[in-house]
Amino acid sequence: MELLFNTLHIVSAVFIVGPMAILPMTAMRSMRAGEAGQVAALAKSVYLFSLLSVLVAFFGFGALGMADADEGFSFGSTWVWLSIVLYVIALAINLFLVVPAMRSAAEALSTEALSTNAMPATGTKIAGYSRVAMGSGIASLLLVLIVVLMVWKP
Repeated sequence: MELLFNTLHIVSAVFIVGPMAILPMTAMRSMRAGEAGQVAALAKSVYLFSLLSVLVAFFGFGALGMADADEGFSFGSTWVWLSIVLYVIALAINLFLVVPAMRSAAEALSTEALSTNAMPATGTKIAGYSRVAMGSGIASLLLVLIVVLMVWKP
């Protein structure tokens, strides 16, 4: 059972947390290109993958619960509780900063495209771009720290 939970935890991390971290970068490219529909679709995807990432934590708890007692891992282990805290912060950043910024950018791009019938001019400030860049960058760094903690297990 421990092997099953470890496998589910790692596979779900790769296929759920990976897109959660990378899709905002794709959205930034679409924001620069003025593709409102693409940004809106990516906002939905980031929201969905962020919510699904709770499964990764669930499988991680299962793996921790199934771990051999001689390994000495518990919820009190520094790397475990620190990983949980960092994950909650990354999840909150995605759900409450990145996704809303992407949605507002999609709306602004859509409104601008309707009023001007053109893509944004080069150098034009794109609504929400800096919040997406900053938030997704911080969330990605936190997720990398989690991986380091999972491997290092201090």
